[in-house]
Amino acid sequence: MDTLSFLLEGFQTALQPHNLLFAFIGVLIGTAVGVLPGIGPMSGVALLIPVTASMTAGLSPEQAAASSIILLAGVYYGAMYGGSTTSILLNTPGESSSVVTTLDGYQMARQGRAGAALAIAAIGSFVAGIVSLIGLVLLAEPLSNVALKFGPAEYFSLMLLGLAAVSGLAGKSMTKAWIMTVFGLLLSTIGLDNVSGVARFTYNISYLYGGLEFLTVAVGLFALGEVFKSILHNEMNDGDIAKIGRILPTKSDLKESAGPIARGSLLGFFIGVLPGAGATLASFFSYILEKKISKHPEKFGQGTIAGVAAPESANNGASGGAMIPLLTLGIPGSGTTAILMGALIMYNVQPGPLLFDEHPAVAWGLIASMFIGNVMLLILNMPLVKLFAKIIQTPTKYLLPLIIAISIFGVYAVQVTTFDVFLLLAFGLLGYWLAEHDYPLAPLVLGLVLGPMIENNMRRALTASNGDYLVFVEKPISLVLLVIALLWIAVPFFMKLRGKTVIVNEDM
Repeated sequence: MDTLSFLLEGFQTALQPHNLLFAFIGVLIGTAVGVLPGIGPMSGVALLIPVTASMTAGLSPEQAAASSIILLAGVYYGAMYGGSTTSILLNTPGESSSVVTTLDGYQMARQGRAGAALAIAAIGSFVAGIVSLIGLVLLAEPLSNVALKFGPAEYFSLMLLGLAAVSGLAGKSMTKAWIMTVFGLLLSTIGLDNVSGVARFTYNISYLYGGLEFLTVAVGLFALGEVFKSILHNEMNDGDIAKIGRILPTKSDLKESAGPIARGSLLGFFIGVLPGAGATLASFFSYILEKKISKHPEKFGQGTIAGVAAPESANNGASGGAMIPLLTLGIPGSGTTAILMGALIMYNVQPGPLLFDEHPAVAWGLIASMFIGNVMLLILNMPLVKLFAKIIQTPTKYLLPLIIAISIFGVYAVQVTTFDVFLLLAFGLLGYWLAEHDYPLAPLVLGLVLGPMIENNMRRALTASNGDYLVFVEKPISLVLLVIALLWIAVPFFMKLRGKTVIVNEDM
């Protein structure tokens, strides 16, 4: 069967009434998650995994996996969309990939052009979503065919590259990023050893034999960490909101933003495909690019529409691009895709080269639903711009208890042990402490997700080669990946030694 017939089957999956509903719920919640400052797409997706598990309880395993991932992916790209709303109206980025949007978006809002800025952000996000989907359809099959040639040694090197990429880019300090990566890898070793059956770091606590539940760690670090931060810093939301006048952009606005949207979408997509680069980097790069090629670079930062169009398109393009390594290679390109990967594995669907052969309904259904979800987002966001401005005014005293309740119920629903609830609170405090001291959280989550896979593939490769470690450098693909991983770490390191500043990725 060719790609087109697979895609049509995907649309049949995505257009089933319950999946349409799930896609709609996903993008609606995603937009709300993006609009609320502090709850990024990572926390949003992590919070909803247990909710989707109970919503899909009556379906067959394959259908449950497809429906859940459709909803969770909707939250992911919906949040990319919604993050621009707070950046433009409140000068508060809803999540880190919207930081760049504040530079010109808030200035436009202060000039009374908030409606145009929000509309262009929505249109740019829509175009980028479609561009990245076309890329996903064209590249998914060829890439997964390449990946099928991978053995355990190549996979081991590929996972190491994934770790190196995220850790090399995350946070202000490389040392701290590496500490967090190693900490994540250490946490992933807790539990029974897959090969020998030996209990590691369990201290005779029976709950720990199965290892740490990924969801407990993710929700604790991100959602509860943010809650503790808000409570301890008294971050009560009293922002002044800019007025929204005309909603539709003028013809000259559209003309000015057409180029930036096209360039931002493509640039974002290709940056998104690189594991570890992520949407924040994409939005920074596209803003820098527009400023470089603009005839009036002095207008940037004063409220030019290109300064909103380019980064917003880029961060949405990147969120689509990040799906490619996740679906075809089984490597999460960012923190949020790592959480999506954890969700897929929960349903016994292993992302990677065999996904398109073993679970075509899940893979193509997801791709088709992203197309439908993008259309829904555009229809949803244009009329609802004024309503979203109201969400921002939700007092923190109502918002925080809600987040705490969803977190605790969510984790308890999956594990049904009070031990995990205490673990959740512990990781919440840890997440707060780490964020306070500028330790990036994504490398930890990535280490936790990739740790078991790195270990299994390393064990398998060494078993096949009778314990010969040279197997990792004798295979050409594996060697190339290891060299790239090394460079990924070494280049920023030497640039730092020479006193250059390295653009880093903060959404990790």
